[in-house]
Amino acid sequence: MEPILIGLLVGLVVGALGAGGGILSVPILVYALHQSPHSAAASSLVIVGFTAMTGLIFPIRERLVPWGRALAFGAVTVAGSLLGSRLSLLVDGASLMGSFGVLLAVVAAAMLGQGVVDRRAEDRGDASDAGLTLPAASTRLWVSTVAAGLLTGLLTGFFGVGGGFLMVPLLVLVLRVPLRRATAMSLVAMVLASLAGLLGRLGTGLTLDWTVTVLFTAGSALGGLAGGPLAARVRPSTLTFLFAGLLIAVAVVTLVNTVSGVSA
Repeated sequence: MEPILIGLLVGLVVGALGAGGGILSVPILVYALHQSPHSAAASSLVIVGFTAMTGLIFPIRERLVPWGRALAFGAVTVAGSLLGSRLSLLVDGASLMGSFGVLLAVVAAAMLGQGVVDRRAEDRGDASDAGLTLPAASTRLWVSTVAAGLLTGLLTGFFGVGGGFLMVPLLVLVLRVPLRRATAMSLVAMVLASLAGLLGRLGTGLTLDWTVTVLFTAGSALGGLAGGPLAARVRPSTLTFLFAGLLIAVAVVTLVNTVSGVSA
């Protein structure tokens, strides 16, 4: 499949879920397009950053972005992302991909549990829009936001992903942000974290296949425009289950390929 078509599918996921760009593009770049794990991580940051920007158009239009919290959360991820980018260069490719797969599996399990809780609430009529109401601001909330942002940034830079696969669960499970707003906040943070991750790789000697990267990015950006409107038609709990299923699928593929020694 051509990079632009693969990118289109990845973009649909990012626009709909506020996540998925990095967790899909890194394995695809490594196992299907035969890039090294470290080059794939750098290319992925370009892809995810542009896709998140296009994916933001719909939530901005629908006023789903809580800008104060989104920018604060995103800014905190930057410091962690810069550190993570440097740390990733100290780890061999197989270990990088293996630890990535394990992390995906853990996050997927947490999101499955949240999906069950959300579905029960919807069935009881407790969550007619599962709300768009944010939890009240407090010192504890801001401390949790800073901690979650730092952790997300560190992993974003380390694995070369936009961080949405971790941001959305943290925002929903820890900070109690409604899923649709968490998706919008994640897209803002993904743009900032991707930029920081790229800056952290400057001067490291990594080279990118710009033809593949640009084609992939173009397709992904187009898909990102369509993903938001599609997600608006789906129940929040269904989005949560789809997100968890995506994580499980990518985790299995990544771990199987890592164990079997498939690489660029």
